[in-house]
Amino acid sequence: MLALFYFFVAVAFAIGVWQVNKLLTYRVIFKEIKDGKKIITFENDNNPIATEKDNDTQGKLFLIFLVGFYLLMGYCLIFLQDLMLPDSASVEGEDYDNLYVISFWLIGIVQFITQALLYFFSYKYRGIKGRKATFFADSHKLELIWTTIPTVVLAVLILYGLSIWNDVTDLEGDEAIVVEVYAKQFAWEARYAGRDNELGRGNVRNIEGANTMGIDMTDANSADDIPVRELHLPVGKKVVFKFRSQDVLHSAYMPHFRAQMNCVPGMVTEFGFTPKFTTEEMRQQEDVILKVASVNEVRAKNGDEPYEFDYLLLCNKICGPSHYNMQMKIVVESEKDYLTWLNQQKTAKELF
Repeated sequence: MLALFYFFVAVAFAIGVWQVNKLLTYRVIFKEIKDGKKIITFENDNNPIATEKDNDTQGKLFLIFLVGFYLLMGYCLIFLQDLMLPDSASVEGEDYDNLYVISFWLIGIVQFITQALLYFFSYKYRGIKGRKATFFADSHKLELIWTTIPTVVLAVLILYGLSIWNDVTDLEGDEAIVVEVYAKQFAWEARYAGRDNELGRGNVRNIEGANTMGIDMTDANSADDIPVRELHLPVGKKVVFKFRSQDVLHSAYMPHFRAQMNCVPGMVTEFGFTPKFTTEEMRQQEDVILKVASVNEVRAKNGDEPYEFDYLLLCNKICGPSHYNMQMKIVVESEKDYLTWLNQQKTAKELF
């Protein structure tokens, strides 16, 4: 696909050079008219005025391009589906996927119709000697239609999107697990609220030695906080994430959970979701198995180690030269396994 992209870039560049060269061949001609004024015309050795034959050729090329465009679009939709993410791994992400599907089909249908009309009319009304275009100065009816319909459709989509956003940012509930995710160039750290389910304060001014997250140890709520370098989440239980950044703007992106939030220096941002599948359950899904097999086929040819699916926390803002390597593994497991793992971790008081 990359080679095909480079090919199209080369073709576009060649066409651009050809068109510029064609413009440079024009000669500027000044013509005198009766009242002494001059008018400017442009000519070149090849007559620039399109003939009826030229218009007919261009109209047919428009139709050919339309067919090719739809064939390419169909190919991408059918054969490149392995590039899409599998089903949402969070409960809240299901609504996000529904919004995506609705928007995709809506845009796809409108795009299909408008492109077809655009290129078909370019063919049907191509320049023919003696034909004159009908010109409408304005049409209040048409303007009302193409203003009202998009307004109503967009309003519905925006309201639906806001309801989904409210679900993701609804952090109420005493049973939710509270986790702070700390971003810095170029790594992630995290800490779990302890038995009190309250995170202690944190500030970059407190960073010293092993306390790389700047946890304020003078805060009574900090003592039982649990710093970690890998996220473990229990399936079926709401998790509230609070994000901080040590240096620049980062973006916490958990694609399989359909969750993303900017990490802004000097402030705390947050969202929450409920994991739906454990890591092992996700690995058994058919589309994940097919994607992993496809990746491993390429890796085997390159002599690389086999890939195994894992949930990941990624940075989705270009934050520096090692941005690509800023990721953290996420393990979703049963609540029993999660509690076993959590009890094995040391608290901030024990570490610092």
